[in-house]
Amino acid sequence: ESIVKVTSGSNPCAANWIDSFYGSIIKAGTHMASSIKVAEAAKVIENTQRDLNIALINELAIIFNELNLDTNDIIDVASSKWNFQDFRPGLVGGHCIGVDPYYLTFKSKSVGYYPELVLAGRRINENMSKWIIEKLVLKLIADGIQVNNAETLVLGFSFKENCPDIRNTKTIDIIKNLEKYNIKPTIVDPLADIDECKRIFEIDLKKNIPNKKYDIIIVTVGHDEFKMITSEKWLNLKTNNGIFLDLKNIIPRNLDPLRI
Repeated sequence: ESIVKVTSGSNPCAANWIDSFYGSIIKAGTHMASSIKVAEAAKVIENTQRDLNIALINELAIIFNELNLDTNDIIDVASSKWNFQDFRPGLVGGHCIGVDPYYLTFKSKSVGYYPELVLAGRRINENMSKWIIEKLVLKLIADGIQVNNAETLVLGFSFKENCPDIRNTKTIDIIKNLEKYNIKPTIVDPLADIDECKRIFEIDLKKNIPNKKYDIIIVTVGHDEFKMITSEKWLNLKTNNGIFLDLKNIIPRNLDPLRI
């Protein structure tokens, strides 16, 4: 009720009724579009814009990684400028940002225009999981940690923090890329539904972190429960030469996690 709702209808009577109905509920108000197509297009470009902004930051993260610079440190400094938009690198899943651009590009191609920029952004975001795990494997090799069958913990499976929704979660891409190196991780998410994860993705989800040590600990979703983990507990989860891979920037920096 705190977010302005876009409304429309198939004719003026329906549009006015719908707008009035939503307006009686939504405190933030409504914005009535001139047609259903305009309303749908507005929602599609809202999510496409976010997708492209994240794709830009993800590409910058790849560049800065080659330059041995921390992307999030750079973004923190850039955010001091009034006109800089604070987007962070990472996985782009869910049922909006990672999906709506394909509706737009499909429709665009159906009328004879091949969209370059939108699909380029999609390619960058879809390939982030592969790049992240390749970066991790190179670090494991450099540190002399056996990659094959490395004990691995993945924290988070829903598509975003503090939410049980697993639709189009990109954590599954992280898991699939780990499995290419014969790494079969333990997956923990306190909010996602165990039966749903098994039925849809054929994974065995755990609600709580097992009491053992891991060679690799990957944070993929920034649930509040994970943010409350203390430095001592983080260290107790890791083997002596184990590696933290923090995709959500919640592990204390003094523990030297890999970041993107």
